[in-house]
Amino acid sequence: MDSRQAHKVGFLLALPPSHASAATVHGLAQAALAAGHEVYLYLIDEGVKNMPTDRYRGLAHTGAKVFICAYGCQQHNVPTTEADSNMSLCGLVVLSGIIDTCKPFLSFT
Repeated sequence: MDSRQAHKVGFLLALPPSHASAATVHGLAQAALAAGHEVYLYLIDEGVKNMPTDRYRGLAHTGAKVFICAYGCQQHNVPTTEADSNMSLCGLVVLSGIIDTCKPFLSFT
């Protein structure tokens, strides 16, 4: 894909791996990557429980920029030591930047 046609696509996921939206976000992110788009994913609230899954680790390894809410990890007892080296622990300031930069930005809460 020509880089002028590529988009920055953002996702917010606040739901656990057991929720259907976790699979939906994964599929949409994979499709966006395959189409040559930049993918930004922010895991918040129960969405941080997706961090240690193979599915979301795979996204981080195939080019998605995956950010995890450090406070959400604390609140949902998700050890931050489980963060893959291709994922970033951060706060809400990063989410604000993703929202401002990405068109489209899709929220699954």
